[in-house]
Amino acid sequence: MKHQTYGQHCGLARAMEVVGEPWALLLIRDLLVEPKTMTDFRRGFPPMDPDVLSARIEELERAGVIRRREPLAPTDSNVFELTEYGAELEPIVVALCRWGLRTLGSLHRGDIMTEDGLVTALRVVFRPEAARGVHVNFVVEFGGMVAHACVSDGHAEIGKGHLLNPDLIIDAGPPLQLLLAGEMSPREALETGGVRLRSPDGGPGNPGLLVWFVELFHIPPPPLRAVPDRLPVSIRSAAPHPPVLAERAAQNGVGH
Repeated sequence: MKHQTYGQHCGLARAMEVVGEPWALLLIRDLLVEPKTMTDFRRGFPPMDPDVLSARIEELERAGVIRRREPLAPTDSNVFELTEYGAELEPIVVALCRWGLRTLGSLHRGDIMTEDGLVTALRVVFRPEAARGVHVNFVVEFGGMVAHACVSDGHAEIGKGHLLNPDLIIDAGPPLQLLLAGEMSPREALETGGVRLRSPDGGPGNPGLLVWFVELFHIPPPPLRAVPDRLPVSIRSAAPHPPVLAERAAQNGVGH
């Protein structure tokens, strides 16, 4: 498989040659959550051709971004993990993910959401400045996936799976994204049933803690779109002139 080269003596060009190939950064995203086997990768990226997956792994190994741990037993699989050099990509992946979340939009038919993606999203939208002096533990359940977030005085440990005694369990569907983006209030999310709360003992969860969750985990707003001060010529020529609009309004009884 031919590897993309740019022929430029530039650090950015070199970085793109290493991680700019299709799927490469997504493989790194998942390895930032935890080490993976080939089976894990295939499960997380079902549309990826196996030959492409093997090629990406080999390229990232040659570049010193990932390494494989030899199996402990003959029946075990190789486990892939980031090298120290590869782990330096974390702030870059986080920044790109945060940038993309601003215009991601809602979940579409055929889109795949994985546990690694859920963990990454929570890590990306966590607001340390809002967590000063806060100590609270959350579990988020989303379509069969489970992630936890342990918040402690400006820091958060976010990973896969349940906690023994979280302060709040959030059972959420697609409205979770609207909630974190500020497009739906906690009250609306609860009233519509898009988000359900419970405590570790199975009882009702504290809605006040959901308000805290939204304060601590927030998707930045989308960029402001520039509004042109005048329409393009092609649109202006096709638009009705004011007298025509007035005539149509009169015909439809508007303004009477």
